[in-house]
Amino acid sequence: MTTSPTPTVAVLGTGTMGAGMARSLLRAGLPVRAWNRDAAKARVLAGDGAQAFDDAAEAVRGADVVLTMLFDADSAIEVVRQAAPAPGTVWLQTTTVGIEGADRTVEVARELGLVLVDCPVLGTRQPADTGTLVMLASGPRADVEELLAPVLDAVGSRTLWLGEAGRGSRLKLVANAWVLSVTAGIAQSVAMAQGLGLDPADWLAAIEGGAVDTPYAHLKGPQMAAGEFPVSFALTGAVKDARLIVAALGEAGVQDRLTAAVLDTLTAAADSFEDPSAVDLGGIVRGLA
Repeated sequence: MTTSPTPTVAVLGTGTMGAGMARSLLRAGLPVRAWNRDAAKARVLAGDGAQAFDDAAEAVRGADVVLTMLFDADSAIEVVRQAAPAPGTVWLQTTTVGIEGADRTVEVARELGLVLVDCPVLGTRQPADTGTLVMLASGPRADVEELLAPVLDAVGSRTLWLGEAGRGSRLKLVANAWVLSVTAGIAQSVAMAQGLGLDPADWLAAIEGGAVDTPYAHLKGPQMAAGEFPVSFALTGAVKDARLIVAALGEAGVQDRLTAAVLDTLTAAADSFEDPSAVDLGGIVRGLA
C-alpha cells in the first residue's frame, strides 16, 4: 500500500459528528477532502481549510483514508459504492451500523478491494469537536496502524484495537445499550419528580457525590427538566441504535426486555416532535408523558 507521509483523509458525511471530526483532522495538519449529501455542510468546512466536493467520487480521489460517518449501514455502503475509492484504500468506517451492518461492510470492502477498519466511536458532538472520541477499532491492525495513527490520534483521545473487523461495532452496541439505559433512567426520575410536584434539581442534589452519581445526570437532567434538547446525539439516531441493540441482544442470547422498553419510550418521544432529527436524545423524557 503506497501512502503519503501525512495521510490525506476523505470525510464522507459532515453532519454533527463528521464535521467535528473533520475539524479535528484539520487542526492536526492533515489534508481533508469533505463531502456531504447536503453540499452546504461540506462547504462550511472550506473555511477551516478542507477541500469541499459535491461528488463523493471526487472527494475520495487521491485520499489515503476514506472516513465514513453517516446515519446507518445502508447509507455508508451506498456512499462508498458511489465513491468507489481506489483498491487498497483504507476505509475507516465510523458509522454505528450494528452486527449485520458490520458484516455487510466487510463484504463490500472485500468486493471493492478496500482495507476495512471497522471503527465506531464513543462520544457525541463535543468530543468530536475537541478530538477526544474513543475509537473502537477492529481490522488488520498490523497493516494499517502506521498510516492510521495520525488520523486516530487527531479525532480520538484513545484507540482500542479489538481484533477482527466487526468487533468494534459489537462493542459499540454494548456501550450504547448502557448509554440509552442510563438516559432513560435519568428521564424517568426527572419526569417522576415533576409529576410529584418536586424540583428535579433536588433529586440531582440528593445523588450528587454518591456511588451511583454520574456527570451525565447533571448534564441531561436540567435540560430535560427545562424541556430544552440541544442536539448532541440525535433522537432519530438513538431510535436506530436501540433497534440495533435489540437485534444484538437476540444474537447474544440475552433477553431484550430492558432495551425494548427503552426503544418504545424513544419511539413515543420521537413521534411527539415535528423533527426528531433536530432533537437530542434527552427528548426521551417526552416519551414518559
